[in-house]
Parts: sequence; structure tokens; C-alpha cells
Amino acid sequence: MSATDSMVTLQERMVNLIGQLTMPVAEVALVLQHHIQGLLGSLNEYVEKTGASINERVAQPWPIEENKVDQTPLSFDVEKVLKILDQDRMDILSTLIRVTLVETEMDLVEGILALRSWEQLVRQQLADATGPGQLFSPIELPEEW
Repeated sequence: MSATDSMVTLQERMVNLIGQLTMPVAEVALVLQHHIQGLLGSLNEYVEKTGASINERVAQPWPIEENKVDQTPLSFDVEKVLKILDQDRMDILSTLIRVTLVETEMDLVEGILALRSWEQLVRQQLADATGPGQLFSPIELPEEW
């Protein structure tokens, strides 16, 4: 399977599952962070052994638009937030990502790049949140996704 086909397969599967489960932004963010950090860890090990370099677009989160609206800092009990998370739903998404990466034989860089676009979308929605309740609103996927 080509790199493009692999990325499209992952994208389609994630869009379908996240839509079916109406996953909140916070849950998607945590799953993405887990996978990106794992893939980056493996890539960094490879870089240390080979002396290769990592493109900034792979190594760092993609920029998001600055929110121009003045916001007061959000305050909420992190323990309460963690109790609200649906671990089963997060496990299902995590499994889908892991299985698709293996099934499509996506290399580390392709896998990270495929997840970076999702990370950017989620980070933007988190940055735009005006209250703790929005962390648990279903992620809003653009039409072109």
C-alpha cells in the first residue's frame, strides 16, 4: 500500500469511528498525544542510532491560529475531568490507530504526519474552548475531512 493510500485509510477510519462514537475533543486529544509521543520516541531512537535528522514539521506540533478573543483562564478540577473520560471509547480509538498503522505498514514519519493534522485540529478546538464543558463536546470535523 502506498504512503498516500495508508494515510487515506487511517483518515477515513478515524473520521468514521470518531463520528460514530461522538468522541469529545478531550478524549481524542489524549489518544493522539499518546500515539504521537510513542511514534516520536521510536523515531528519536532511530535518529540517535543513525545520525539522521527530523524535519520540524514532524518533530513539532503544527501551529494553530491565535484566539483573538479575550478569555479568562479556565479553571477546573483535573481529577474531575479525568473521571468523566470514557476510557473504553479512548481504547477503541487507540486500537484503531495502532492496528491501522501496522496493517498499512506506515513508517514512523508517515504515521506522525498523519496524526499531526488531527492534533492541529484538536489543539485549535481546545484553544477555542470558552469553558470546561467544551472539552467534552464532540469534536467538530471539517467537511473536507
